[in-house]
Amino acid sequence: MKSLLFISFKLFIVGSVFFFVIQHWLETKSYLFDDQKIAKIAEKYVGLPHNEAFNRVANELRDKYPGHILPKEDEQWIFMNAGGWMGSICILHASVTEYVLFFGTAVDTGGHSGRYWANISDTIMTGTFRQWKEGTTESQVYYPGTTLLHAWGEATSVQWSAGTWMVEYGRGFIPSTVPFALSDTLFGTQDILTLFYTFRIYGKALLLEGQFYLNSFLN
Repeated sequence: MKSLLFISFKLFIVGSVFFFVIQHWLETKSYLFDDQKIAKIAEKYVGLPHNEAFNRVANELRDKYPGHILPKEDEQWIFMNAGGWMGSICILHASVTEYVLFFGTAVDTGGHSGRYWANISDTIMTGTFRQWKEGTTESQVYYPGTTLLHAWGEATSVQWSAGTWMVEYGRGFIPSTVPFALSDTLFGTQDILTLFYTFRIYGKALLLEGQFYLNSFLN
């Protein structure tokens, strides 16, 4: 019993040190993107059909951030099941501390938002996003042109109407979001092909970032 308590104490100490080191790094490092810049780019194309809007957003991001956005041929819509809802994502950029992606759903869906070690902002391009915040007894509906911030540590109930599509930016310790993002796929749908697609595209994005910084260092 004493050895179990000692091991638990050691794990607690190691975990606490890990958390504070990572949190300090997140608070002091520089970032490539910010939520306001991503929102401003997305807002230009609100009102267009979502596929056209996404194409324009992606092209503008490639122009503004060369070497950081996946090429057109690597764009892939991948199902995502988490928190009881089902949507689809198209990753444009991903690193250990940031990501930019398109997210949405072609059917009505809703569930738990997840609670993340990251700040996540969504700019609604089409459709509606209903959100019920923790600790409240009423929900709110948001419409195209609105940018919502899901802050670090928050949890909400979320509901999207069919045809809701958004531009999403995340900043924080991105690996911490993966367990929730893949939970329903692992323990519910058991869709191994979707897992493969997800890890493959994340790997491509990480490799792109690595190549950019390696080339910058060598040059």
